[in-house]
Formats: sequence, structure tokens, C-alpha cells
Amino acid sequence: MDQAVCCYRHPDRETGIRCTRCERPICPECMISASVGFQCPDCVRQGASAHTRHRTIAGGVVARDPFLVTKILIALNVAVYALELAVGRRIADDLGLGAVCGPKGFPDRQCAGVADGEWYRIITSAFVHDLPPNFTHILFNMLTLWWIGGPLERVLGRSRYLALYLVSALAGSAAVLLLAPHSLTFGASGALYGLFGATAVFVRRLNYDMRPILILLGLNILFTFTWPHVSWQAHLGGLVGGTAVAVGMFYAPRERRNAVQWGTTAGVLALSLVLSVIAVAQVTS
Repeated sequence: MDQAVCCYRHPDRETGIRCTRCERPICPECMISASVGFQCPDCVRQGASAHTRHRTIAGGVVARDPFLVTKILIALNVAVYALELAVGRRIADDLGLGAVCGPKGFPDRQCAGVADGEWYRIITSAFVHDLPPNFTHILFNMLTLWWIGGPLERVLGRSRYLALYLVSALAGSAAVLLLAPHSLTFGASGALYGLFGATAVFVRRLNYDMRPILILLGLNILFTFTWPHVSWQAHLGGLVGGTAVAVGMFYAPRERRNAVQWGTTAGVLALSLVLSVIAVAQVTS
């Protein structure tokens, strides 16, 4: 025989209703109407005293403008592109990613890029794009950032979304330094592939239909290996890094959400930096 469920404040009263926040059983006397379902007096009191703000599914604060960070990222990319148009190729040469040294054994051996200590390139390279006539580079990347990044910012919140984007970019840079350090690489694609991976994790977390995002990701991977002058290394690194961060963001247990989310993000960041250091050490040794 099933045991009767009773109100946690009135043990003599059976009930089939639970608080939508703490999930404790509550009787009609204890039920306080909320935006969705009912809450118990303790949760209502706690929320009022702490001035609780609405949270996203990942625990981020729901912002008045849920796309602000995405807009800022697009603006930064466009601003750098405008500077490229004004100054020329030198911006890509100065901010793009690469690590190269002259032949070993020469007394006047010189190094350039990250191998010469210019570590800022591992992040600035994510904001540089090809100059005309290749307008499609920045156009497609910014459209993708808006279509994929905007919805992710809404469900993650600003700080988590920005962390995902930047760590994905750094993971892409680490893969480039490991697998193709002598090439000059730039573009937001590494970070964008991290957003693709995060979107797939989010869709899986909510048990939505995976086919649309998998088809989109498959098409982008096809373009990666069929279009000329595309860094598959940055795409691969960004995808792996962004997916790992997103797993921590979306699957973190509620009671330890912040620790798991930011711990995972810090772990992927640290690994990306360590791999970058190892890669540059191999170039300079």
C-alpha cells in the first residue's frame, strides 16, 4: 500500500501538491500562488528576503537585454574589420595567430608571433577577418554569431556565455599552435564552433530533436574540409573546448552548480593555455 503524502507543515493533512521550488508537499492552507504552480511559505519568505532574481536554465541572471554580449562581440569584430579596411593587411599580420622561428643552430636565429612572446595573439586573432574581396569571411561569421550566439546567451546568461565564447576561442588557438603553428590564422570560427558544440549539448540536455543542429554542424564541418584557406585545427579545437564547457554548464547539479560550471570552464581554460605553452616550446626549442 502506498504511503500517504502529507504537508510538511501540517503532517496530519494529506496532499498531492508540491512546492515548485523546493518540491516539498504542501496543503491548500500553505499553497501560495506563483507564476508557475504554487510555492510554500518558506520559499516565498526566502525569496522575498533575498530579492531573488529570475534565473536561466543554466543559473545565469535573466537580463533585460538577453543579447547584449552578442551585440558587443559583433561590434568588436566589425570595429576591428573597419580598422583593417583603413590600415590594411598589417592588422592581420600584427594580431593574427602564428608561432615561427628560424632554422636551429644559427646564432642570429629569430622568432615571430607567439614564439616571440606575443601571447595576446591567442585571443586577438579571434577578432580579425580576411580583407576584401573576401567579404564572406566576416559576413558569415557574424551572421552565425547572431543566429547561434544570441539564443545561447539567453539560456546561459551573460557571464557564462562570454566565458564559453572566449574559452572556445582559446581552445581553437591551442589546437592551431599544436597542429599548424607556422600558418597565420585568424577569424572567429574557433569560438563559433564552440557555440555549435554548446548548442548541441543544450538541445541534448532538454531532449529536443538533435537532427537540425547535427545537420547544421555536419554542413559546417563539410565546409571546413572543402573550402580553401580554412583552419580545421581552430574549428576542431573550438568545438571540443566549447562542448566541454557546455557539458559543465548544462549538466551541473543544482546544489553545486557554480562550482561545477566555473570549475569546468577554468579546467578547459587551463588546459588550453598549457597546450599552447607546450606547442610554442616545441617551436622555439
